[in-house]
Amino acid sequence: MMKNVNVLLKLFTEYLQMERNYSQYTVVHYQQAINEFFLFMSEQAIDDVNKVEYLDTRLYLTKLYDKNLARKTVAKKISILRSFYKFLLREKLVEENPFSLVKTPKLEKRVPKFFYEEELQVLFQSCESDTALGQRNKALLELLYGTGIRVSECCQIKLKDIDQHLDTIFILGKGQKERYVTFGSHAKSSMEKYIKDGREKLIEGKNPVDAFFVNHRGGPLTPRGVRGVLNGMLEKSALAGKIHPHKLRHSFATHLLNNGADMRAVQELLGHSFLSSTQIYTHVTNEHLRKTYMSHHPRA
Repeated sequence: MMKNVNVLLKLFTEYLQMERNYSQYTVVHYQQAINEFFLFMSEQAIDDVNKVEYLDTRLYLTKLYDKNLARKTVAKKISILRSFYKFLLREKLVEENPFSLVKTPKLEKRVPKFFYEEELQVLFQSCESDTALGQRNKALLELLYGTGIRVSECCQIKLKDIDQHLDTIFILGKGQKERYVTFGSHAKSSMEKYIKDGREKLIEGKNPVDAFFVNHRGGPLTPRGVRGVLNGMLEKSALAGKIHPHKLRHSFATHLLNNGADMRAVQELLGHSFLSSTQIYTHVTNEHLRKTYMSHHPRA
């Protein structure tokens, strides 16, 4: 029987929640990865986290590869275990971190998919504005593209979070991090129309809710509901390809950088903790510059 693993996991969970302010979804993801490793320890007759050696971690890495998991998934699981042992080391519950020397697989650099500005114009033009749901959908599209916020952040917005005089919205982001985002004139116009007309019609006769975006029943709109709304809008527009909330976030960042915005400013607007998370969009802008050069330079 392994010694105190549940106690150690409980301590680490409290650390993630209290000190790191991780969301419940992230905490559960960490717990699953650690429990999977505990199962591996049991299979290898290792009854104490202190007895795990570097060779054991290499064997575990091999087992993960044997499951044909994506490189990103393998890297994430190893990263979680490295963090777990780093915490145990800090608390003097283990003598060393056997995962500190484990090399995670090199990840592919995927260029984020985004909409071209002309495509977004087609999408906006397909929005209805004479029905309650149409007004909501247009406000939703304007806000997602106009601010670059995540779909989870969008669904958490309450009426009181919106300052219509300063054109800002209070956002509670990943890890309970707070920030204010600015919205432009197009989003402002659509949001005002939705607040005064569409939203009132959708919640009429229903139990009052704080959520800014509501569904056809008058309840809070969920991330899944947002995806359904966007898919419906794409079908109406007759645009090819796929749409998802993060594609609008990618478009927001890409268009800002293409038009000369500062990388640090875009980082703040996106709510990224690290500049490296924002720098992925330079691959998009560099490709945009390359295509411009190849199309227009006489000696290209």
